[in-house]
Amino acid sequence: MEHALYHQHGEPQLLPPIFDTDAQLADLPRKLRPWPDAATQPQITACLARAREYGGWRWPDRPIIFVSDPHADAEGLLLSLCAAGVIRREGCQIALTGFGRKARIILGGDSLDKGPSNLALLDALGALGEAGADLHILAGNHDLRMRMAVAALRGPRNPMTEHLFLRMGRKILPALHEVLQRFVTADDLAAMPDEATCRARLLPGADWPTRFAAVAQAELRPQVIATEIAKLEEKQRKFDHESHRSGMTSREILAAALKCHTIFFEPEGAYAWFYERMDVVARVGSLLFVHAGLCDSMCEMLQQAGVASVNARYRDEAENASLGFYFGPLANLVRTKYRRSDCELTGQGVTALHRAGIHMVVQGHVNNHQGQRLLVKCGLLHLEGDVTLDRSSRRLEGLDGVGAGATLIFPSGDVVGLSRDYPWAKHFAPDRMT
Repeated sequence: MEHALYHQHGEPQLLPPIFDTDAQLADLPRKLRPWPDAATQPQITACLARAREYGGWRWPDRPIIFVSDPHADAEGLLLSLCAAGVIRREGCQIALTGFGRKARIILGGDSLDKGPSNLALLDALGALGEAGADLHILAGNHDLRMRMAVAALRGPRNPMTEHLFLRMGRKILPALHEVLQRFVTADDLAAMPDEATCRARLLPGADWPTRFAAVAQAELRPQVIATEIAKLEEKQRKFDHESHRSGMTSREILAAALKCHTIFFEPEGAYAWFYERMDVVARVGSLLFVHAGLCDSMCEMLQQAGVASVNARYRDEAENASLGFYFGPLANLVRTKYRRSDCELTGQGVTALHRAGIHMVVQGHVNNHQGQRLLVKCGLLHLEGDVTLDRSSRRLEGLDGVGAGATLIFPSGDVVGLSRDYPWAKHFAPDRMT
């Protein structure tokens, strides 16, 4: 039975009204219960005690809505914002609710890839901006891969980048197909060289392993170099399989990839705003929002220089990224799963964060099937907010339909995890836990 704390005059608190005229969210939970095990897990209670030692919690001055990993599924994103009470949909139009006009929306990365439509997702984000939403876009590893794959095809070839389209490009083929259909003209295709020349431009040269091994030592560890070379043949096999499935020729793939540079990275491009507005971290009070996680280097930089400095450095280095950047501490923010091969987070970094007043990481990247998860990683409290929104992932993982869910964080210090894949809304209030 729900605790009396969660009701006022018979209505649940902290769950804004939703506008669901088509009854698409009939299975969305409308009852609030304490976050499972949050009060009983020793690791979590230890993190809460440490937060109190370092000055306690500071909360946002207005509601935060965190949605992550839409992966090119506009419907999953929009349903999530409806579920959070942020928007109402009137036909094809998006309108902010009163709550939505007060809230700050943080999109936690991985807007791109998987499907069903990258451009529809970007159009939905554009519509949110036009409606007046206070929208903040964070970088995810899939968004970074798009950037690196496109950049690898432009400019002089060099051993550190010429294999990156093959390495990164297989997963962006659906997006390239959309760009081909909407933006590539007959004149663009006519300007492409013959099929063999285009295929050679997409792939690294036959002597690439030797040249790469010689120059990569300045940026990469020997094991990383060996792994990159060893995996290339398998990556080419998968790329060839997926490009054949896409129905695109090498000429069309190259034309679409070059057009991506125009629409994403030139000032007048149709979606130039997407990467221009993208940060890698956001901080609100005691909470740090990031796609994947942290390492000691980034914790110390956050403590010493602040969020703006981390974002400026990420934006600058991502513009001409090589594998040294991809495996380094800045890209670790969008890649880490705290594996042995990732940049390390230790007690030193966690202490630096606490001294800076940051006590919890709110992240995406790790998709969950039963709503959000609250857990301790490397001694630091994390809230995993990826609730598997996109239809492609849901089909592969045995989940029905389109996902919907959001993490709501209130000035009162209440945190709510809402997902259609979990029977109730999870509630966490660390200030009121002993």
